[in-house]
Amino acid sequence: IAGPDLERAKHDHLILEMDSGDRLVFSDSRMFGRIRYAHGAEAPDWWSGLPPQVLSSGFTRVRMNAFLERRAQSPIKAVLLMQEMFPGVGNWMADETLWRSRIRPRTKAGSLGPRKRIQLYESLIEVCEDAMRVIAPDWSTPPDDWLFNHRWKDGGVCPQTGRNLVREEIGGRTTCWSPYWQR
Repeated sequence: IAGPDLERAKHDHLILEMDSGDRLVFSDSRMFGRIRYAHGAEAPDWWSGLPPQVLSSGFTRVRMNAFLERRAQSPIKAVLLMQEMFPGVGNWMADETLWRSRIRPRTKAGSLGPRKRIQLYESLIEVCEDAMRVIAPDWSTPPDDWLFNHRWKDGGVCPQTGRNLVREEIGGRTTCWSPYWQR
């Protein structure tokens, strides 16, 4: 939301002016998003078909476990980026979730036992809650005990072990993880 004095930026693809004079801005520099709209009292089909948000009551361990089974041979890092199950979870959130649950990113989704699945589910919820609490309000930098601050640079070190992090590509995305922490 921007004030009435907004100057349009390069990646502002839609600006809606509200009665208050404020503007609702859709800015998408990486061109990953889309805008859909509908008119009428009923929710459109495309809205009803969206997966439950990770922080909603519709996102359950049973649902997550069934999805992991259907993607049993895929690396868990790639699975966490699948928006049809984990909407809004991006690259850094997947890395942070795996780091907090101490799961290696190349681990096959179907090979996670019951205990690791519980850890994964709980870490995913925790990361999403922490992101909403710390980052979402004003783009604050997370605390140094998160992987987040260390994953962006070559030579970064694990906040838990003090040992070097590894960066590699998994599922077409750069992944950062701690071999001594994520076992």
